Amino acid sequence: MQTPWTERFAQRTQRMRSSAVRELLKLTEQPDLISFAGGLPAPDVFPVDQFQESTCRLLKEHGTKALQYSTTEGYRPLREMIARHSSRYGIVIEPENVLITSGSQQALDLIGKVFINPGDHLVVERPTYLGALQAWNAYEAEYINVPMDEDGMQPDALEAALRMGPKFIYALPNFQNPTGVTLSLSRRHQLIGLADHYGVPIIEDDPYGQLRYEEEHILSLVALDAQARAHNGAPYTGNIIYLSTFSKTLAPGLRLAWIVAPAEVIQKLVQAKQGADLHTSTFSQMLAYDVARGGFLDQHIKIIRAVYGARRDAMLKALEMYFPPEVTWTKPQGGLFLWATFPEYVDAADVLQAAIKEKVAFVPGTSFFADGTGRNTGRLNFSFCNEKQIADGIYRLSVALKSVLAAKAMAV
Repeated sequence: MQTPWTERFAQRTQRMRSSAVRELLKLTEQPDLISFAGGLPAPDVFPVDQFQESTCRLLKEHGTKALQYSTTEGYRPLREMIARHSSRYGIVIEPENVLITSGSQQALDLIGKVFINPGDHLVVERPTYLGALQAWNAYEAEYINVPMDEDGMQPDALEAALRMGPKFIYALPNFQNPTGVTLSLSRRHQLIGLADHYGVPIIEDDPYGQLRYEEEHILSLVALDAQARAHNGAPYTGNIIYLSTFSKTLAPGLRLAWIVAPAEVIQKLVQAKQGADLHTSTFSQMLAYDVARGGFLDQHIKIIRAVYGARRDAMLKALEMYFPPEVTWTKPQGGLFLWATFPEYVDAADVLQAAIKEKVAFVPGTSFFADGTGRNTGRLNFSFCNEKQIADGIYRLSVALKSVLAAKAMAV
């Protein structure tokens, strides 16, 4: 007798959904299609030569260690390097405040496993990162959506959300995915103050913080919180759990990210990780450390900023040139994305269908809304394609968009 597998799935799987982005990427594998869909770093800036040199050196000098099991917390020299880097921004941490994870997606999943009970309410930006929703839906979270404007989460709406007693606030302050919006310094202070007043912790997700192309760096929430608490050299014990990654600065194939948190939080996350994968790849951690040390990463990030900054500028220029006046878009100061808003009567799914016919793709925005709204929005990635492809792709997308607008006008 054949087992009816679907009848044996856990109840929580009913809220699991395939990633709209991952599914869309299957459609964009056509070689002649220009894709603005994925959040893909540019492969032409991957430091392949450095990885090749480090791999040979690592296997020759530390091969048996690199190929062996390791501690759940992560490779200590890598954690020490992250702690030193954090100190540049006023965050005093020890390696015991750092957990290495298998990409930021695992970090989000571990946070869900440790913190979220079925029915817990989480404050999220509207829209927010699709991967966080996908991770936490499995733990049966509910969401309180806080609207955004060009300066990030709106404080009045945030305070109203905090009065509902959420488990935590999830925020992407720098060049937010999907909108590209940056939370202003004044709003950061307001967010920290409100969170402290209502006793609600913050999960700060910062994968793009080092990818700024204009204006001055703004301190992270965790750095501002540390300053406000005046730890005076003691390790961080504040109100924020901070996430970041090597996926956007070295290579996503490493699957390396990290969590910074008070020691007691790290200890519980370590226990959760032990049940998931024992530890992140020893080889990947040692390789990343060997590549990044000695100041290489700082210099490499300068190259990435120059390349991506030029590509952002190319997309903004093409949008101004080709898009109809009914469409608006954000102008990000960094990161990988910008956000387009179509007229309210336009469904981005219809635009995508027309766009695929023109051999170009983007991500319709509704998947980034926990409440299922945002049907007239879309996310455009500018890091992956070169400047010529960007210009050609935006032109193709404008043709598709204008055809949808014209069809809507005729139907009225």
